[in-house]
Amino acid sequence: MAHDRLHLAKRAIRDRLADEQGTLRKHAARRIALVYPSPYHVGMSSLGFQTIYRLLNQQPGWGCERAFLPEDPAAWRDSRLPLCTYESDQPVAHADLIALSVAYELELTGVIELLELAGLAPLARDRPPSSPLVIAGGPLTFSNPLPLGPFVDVVLLGEAEETVRSLLAAAEEESERAALLERLAAQPGIWVPVLHGDRLPPIAQADDALLPAHSQILTPHTELASMFLIEPERGCSRGCTYCVMRRSTNGGMRLVPPGRVLELVPPEARRVGLVGAAVTDHPKLGEILRGLVQSGRKVGISSLRADRLNDEIVGLLAAGGYRAITFASDGASERLRERVERKTRERHLLAATQLAAKHGMIHVKIYQMVGLPEETETDIAELVRFTRELTRISKVVLGVAPFVAKRNTPLDGTPYAGIREIDGKLAALRRGLAGTAEVRPTSARWGWVEYQLAQGGQAAGLAALSAHRAGGSFAAWQRALAEQPTQRALRVVS
Repeated sequence: MAHDRLHLAKRAIRDRLADEQGTLRKHAARRIALVYPSPYHVGMSSLGFQTIYRLLNQQPGWGCERAFLPEDPAAWRDSRLPLCTYESDQPVAHADLIALSVAYELELTGVIELLELAGLAPLARDRPPSSPLVIAGGPLTFSNPLPLGPFVDVVLLGEAEETVRSLLAAAEEESERAALLERLAAQPGIWVPVLHGDRLPPIAQADDALLPAHSQILTPHTELASMFLIEPERGCSRGCTYCVMRRSTNGGMRLVPPGRVLELVPPEARRVGLVGAAVTDHPKLGEILRGLVQSGRKVGISSLRADRLNDEIVGLLAAGGYRAITFASDGASERLRERVERKTRERHLLAATQLAAKHGMIHVKIYQMVGLPEETETDIAELVRFTRELTRISKVVLGVAPFVAKRNTPLDGTPYAGIREIDGKLAALRRGLAGTAEVRPTSARWGWVEYQLAQGGQAAGLAALSAHRAGGSFAAWQRALAEQPTQRALRVVS
């Protein structure tokens, strides 16, 4: 049975490769395995993952190949075959370097699973000096990478376009592992857990000349099927107190001129996704969208802000293939949104919903947080009342997630509201909106686990390993986290 499942998995890999456009195959003296701790369809939707893949293959003397967490890890484990790269079917563990791209806290168990499937000890301290250097980067490093510390040798913090080049240069010149780690620890934007301990250097910022990031590979087998991704801006100029990418992070919002965005879209790309923390805040978004839609392309945007939507933008989105529109409220009431400096008001949400209906959208989806500091039943009642008002205009889907405080934000350290309290508020929303709006909640239990990792230190990483080995259930996480001491990251201020 396991053999049959593995055969199907390998056939799926061959089929994916055959359907890709832009795959890089480079023969080089040194090899990097770039691995993603979630399955292929998730990893290949990551703009950062694709950008680093291209950048690594551009470095003289280095070749980079991809690997992903299998959809059926048990089949690989039972087969006792090592995890291999897509491009050449070579074992990940035979690479000179292993680079992990980690997006968020709950992918930590995927990191552990990948290392195990590759035949490597998950804990860095248990791997021999002859094993490949294990490096991590990705969106998680903007906030709290400390739980990654037990599993990796090096972490590239923040924007990695330049630090990854420094790392490869050092790896070429230093053959002795201890000397290489000492050299890397002295470079800005690089955290070496065994040398730095719990003190994190400031995150790195790439030169604006290296923007924008954009896709290397087009594939139909992703969350964003055959969509070319590109960032018209990086960062955000807003000050939402819960957000890691607020205006104080790496200089706030950095814009890419419309002409530069449009010229980088390849002729074969028929679907284009604009990716960034605040795409609709780009002052020339209309110009970019017109250029794409008038060329016959479908479009997508990663972060719609209700207060930036107007008739032209929503009309262009409809012409570009949108059938539903998604934006965030991120606060159950006007009072709470004001408190977290979220500038979206009821009038903005109302106007955006009216525009969606005018341009034929089948529904609007609104992202919402519950469990913010000082939230009361009155705030939840206001959300119910206002959502009902919106349903008179359009079908409404409410995506609800528990608030999880992140490091390096003004709300860092804010306690988790509690599983029972979050579940109670979700139940109140379901009752209040029954028969009018669809409520799609995120688990309060797994929100609690995410909170422990978001606020935790290296001990939280060790808890993740214990939970994984105990089967990965919520009960296993509870036991594992209870056994570890509280530990928080310390970031050095530049």
